[in-house]
Amino acid sequence: MCMNIKKAVIPAAGFGTRFLPATKSQPKEMLPIVDTPTIQHVVEEAVEAGITDILMIIGKGKRAIEEYFDRSFELEQQLIENQKFDDLKRIQELTRLADIHFVWQKELNGLGDAIRYAYHHVNGEPFAVLLGDTLIECEQESITRQLVKIYEQYERSVVALEEVDMEVVGRYGVIGGQEIQHGLYKVSEFVEKPEFDKAPSNLAIASRYIFTPDIFYYINKVKPGLNNEIQLTDAMQLMLQEHDMYGLRFDGKRYDIGSKIDFLKTNVIYGLKREDLGEEFRDWLIDLVKNL
Repeated sequence: MCMNIKKAVIPAAGFGTRFLPATKSQPKEMLPIVDTPTIQHVVEEAVEAGITDILMIIGKGKRAIEEYFDRSFELEQQLIENQKFDDLKRIQELTRLADIHFVWQKELNGLGDAIRYAYHHVNGEPFAVLLGDTLIECEQESITRQLVKIYEQYERSVVALEEVDMEVVGRYGVIGGQEIQHGLYKVSEFVEKPEFDKAPSNLAIASRYIFTPDIFYYINKVKPGLNNEIQLTDAMQLMLQEHDMYGLRFDGKRYDIGSKIDFLKTNVIYGLKREDLGEEFRDWLIDLVKNL
């Protein structure tokens, strides 16, 4: 019987060195998109997909993430005294989004190693993985919900795929495979950061996964690869030798918050969509560009 996806793992242990000095004492996942930390958007995506139990893999200097999703009774009391009930409602809702747990990754040994820390929490169930520094926007329903539906159909692991320019495939893990229906591929190989002329496709793994618990066996089996780290893509390639796996090309937009330029672009895009800010912000941007 197919088990429902009720658990998610969000790796958020990296140092975020590309955003120094801002990330010296603040996790990059807490950098705001307008007024909402990136990690909150990721959690809300998981919740929208029906997930109720989330484990975050965090590292040194990431305690701000724990505090953000915990209650702050002193702040709540101050908001009550100042009759700021809308703000009170928003911060209280944060603590009720899902059951959120934390585990510390003792050493930064790659994404595969980070996922390994979820073994006991997953407890033999299929689970989602959402990278904590990446947002994906789809028009109809979230990419995680789409992946859950594919899992429910095939009962096999499935990853999100994004078409990228061939010139940049070396930045990503990519797949080879056959399209079996519109946008859905049966994967034949996973390759981590291939050279341009050796890439099997331009379909990049896009920061969202559904795994059966078999993945832990292959993570433990894989040897350190690129940068002497335990690469999740390498474990997936091992798993593929014995298990069918799928990839879903999504129609939407991915925002890599780990990149400064993408972080700036994302804030502009999300700001323009805000009902309370969008019109004024758009007018200001138009005037700004005219006067450059």
